[in-house]
Amino acid sequence: MAASGVKRPPRPAPASSGVRKLILALAVFLPALLYSQLQPPPPKICGSPGGPPITGTRTRLKDGRYLAYLESGVPKEQAKYKIIFVHGFDSCRYDALPISPELAQELGIYQLSFDRPGYAESDPNLASTEKSIALDIEELADNLQLGPKFYLMGFSMGGEIMWSCLKHISHRLAGVAILAPVGNYWWSGLPSNVSWHVWNQQLPQDKWAVWVSHHLPWLTYWWNSQKLFPASSVIAYNPALFSEGDKLLLSKFAFRTYMPQIRQQGEYGCLHRDMTVGFGKWSWSPLELEDPFAGGEGKVHLWHGAEDLIVPVSLSRYLSEKLPWVVYHELPKSGHMFPLADGMADTIVKSLLLGDQPPQAS
Repeated sequence: MAASGVKRPPRPAPASSGVRKLILALAVFLPALLYSQLQPPPPKICGSPGGPPITGTRTRLKDGRYLAYLESGVPKEQAKYKIIFVHGFDSCRYDALPISPELAQELGIYQLSFDRPGYAESDPNLASTEKSIALDIEELADNLQLGPKFYLMGFSMGGEIMWSCLKHISHRLAGVAILAPVGNYWWSGLPSNVSWHVWNQQLPQDKWAVWVSHHLPWLTYWWNSQKLFPASSVIAYNPALFSEGDKLLLSKFAFRTYMPQIRQQGEYGCLHRDMTVGFGKWSWSPLELEDPFAGGEGKVHLWHGAEDLIVPVSLSRYLSEKLPWVVYHELPKSGHMFPLADGMADTIVKSLLLGDQPPQAS
């Protein structure tokens, strides 16, 4: 019992209905706000109301999506060799391999480049997988009537797609050139010492960006669009990623007049989908592939610059050792952008089409 004359402290007043409503509102509003921040905006489809205009030639796929494409070289009706080129990260159909007109005429080369889904004027595919892009390429070839077989070349992220094409549409391929391919650190069969060695050659911010793309793909848009800390240095064109050889070639790549078109439909449908698919969870590994040209009717060529700081060469070295049917070309003084070096495109093409051995130089 309390001592006489000592007052008990007053009981706390019950929370008013207004306070309870505020707490309830915050409990609903804050998660909704967080969810909205994590969701990418809808893509701005080319030709739709408020979307970018359609300026290029496009073809319609069976699922209703459109792919924009660009033809170069000799007319396909006159071509001896038909090549489809697959561009890399943050690029488009205009970034085709710069084959000289002289070589195209001499050998009869037709080159078809296209905007990968979500880039420039091709409709995005927000359900894309490593397999879907291979099937898109096959359908593109059929729509353009390239015939039963064609050659493929892919650069950087487009180089990684070459493995998917070898897996899913090898019966359509006459030969393949894989140029400075991006690799997936989680491919089955990669020894931990190899994957960790390549992993640790990345900048810290890129380790995080790639890790998120693999483990938390739903967070990829927010991670690469927030301003609290550095996200992907590749998206930001960090100068630290360019080798000395790359810096000599930047004038051919960094100041492209069509650059505003590349991301015009939104970064999520192109850059971020590239990351979540390219670094995602694959059900197979290139190390499981068998020679698609066991009969000697074609070759797979793999090219990589030894001084590549964007995609370190170690993974390509390992793949070429474990896949003896891959013809490996390592360029000792070159970085990531070696296909843009004077004469290099012609060297790559002649090696693919004619079996010419390139000179041992950068």
